[in-house]
Amino acid sequence: MPVPLSPNRRIAPAEQYVADFFRSHKWSVEVPPHAPDGADLIIQRGKQRFIVEIKAISESRPDRVLPMLSMAILKAQTAAAQFNNVLPLAIVYVPEASSALARHVDSFAQKFSRDVPVGLISGRGEQYFSGAAFKDLNRLPEESRRSAAAHPQQAINLFSDLNQWMLKLLLAWELPEGLLNAPRKKFRNGSDLAEAAQVSAMSASRFLQQLRSQGYLSDSSSHLKLVRREELFRRWGAAAMRSCPEMPCRFLLRVPVAQQIRGLLSRHREDACLGLFAAADELKIGHVSGVPPYVYVRKLPQVGAPAWSELMAHSERPDLILRQASFPQSTFRGAINQNGLIVTDVLQIWLDVMHHPARGAEQAALIYEKFLSPIVGS
Repeated sequence: MPVPLSPNRRIAPAEQYVADFFRSHKWSVEVPPHAPDGADLIIQRGKQRFIVEIKAISESRPDRVLPMLSMAILKAQTAAAQFNNVLPLAIVYVPEASSALARHVDSFAQKFSRDVPVGLISGRGEQYFSGAAFKDLNRLPEESRRSAAAHPQQAINLFSDLNQWMLKLLLAWELPEGLLNAPRKKFRNGSDLAEAAQVSAMSASRFLQQLRSQGYLSDSSSHLKLVRREELFRRWGAAAMRSCPEMPCRFLLRVPVAQQIRGLLSRHREDACLGLFAAADELKIGHVSGVPPYVYVRKLPQVGAPAWSELMAHSERPDLILRQASFPQSTFRGAINQNGLIVTDVLQIWLDVMHHPARGAEQAALIYEKFLSPIVGS
């Protein structure tokens, strides 16, 4: 579950991911309301208490990571000096953390940062820490054998579009009815899942193999059952943290917007659906008002296209925002017909709003608390 926000502090997505990571490993996490320089988080387990400076970077290259790590170390030291009995911790959040990158960071830490533990945390679930207090958290991909170097296997993305759809299918039977357009059943094997997901048996097999190899699939259950769900959901949320092409629009006719959106979705039933906060409102789980409705499309239309002739691009006070779905298979296959409106499912809403600047974290926390926390803990 996302860490509650202080009313005086907005937490960035990378900070939220790191906070959830430590919380899932039994550290208490505090988001300081008025943070001194470098105090992104304060974490504690037993008598060990650290003030954490977090830097996020989009490239997992040593020449990009190490300068950011240097800045994080300095800011963490500065912040720790303002507290009693608190140690500094510097973390860089990266898309992926290879063993080679960890070796660069370890070498840097040994030379220049013996007094400040440092860490790498990736959105793919890899971690490396230099400090003794965090050694039990280290998790890096195994080095490949030299004999396999000439024929490297292509990495499978656990959170690809179709894999996210199959994750929804595995969870559907545990969700309340009407929140996800999927059969509410337990799947016995990969063939059973492939048939329901309308994917090839090979695709389902590879997906389940990836889940099993990473420890997210039970070895003792009579059906396909997800385990270690808190970590799985945390990684799923990070994988959804990507920008989507958007187009703010206004209707040409000045008649009620809700009526025109309903007509628009009716004409584009296969290629458009209501998303984010507006979808939450339709499912009676809304928490945020004042945000223009988002409409997901498979591909943003050209301005003035005949099929979308009732709209014009308009960035000021838009009636709606067209958003191109980053994961169209998962988004549209799971969408629900809610009183004649096609809206995204509860899992998709949670993924989409959690990083939205307009109180998205609050909406995501409400959904998690009410619908996802019971199945994450099962």
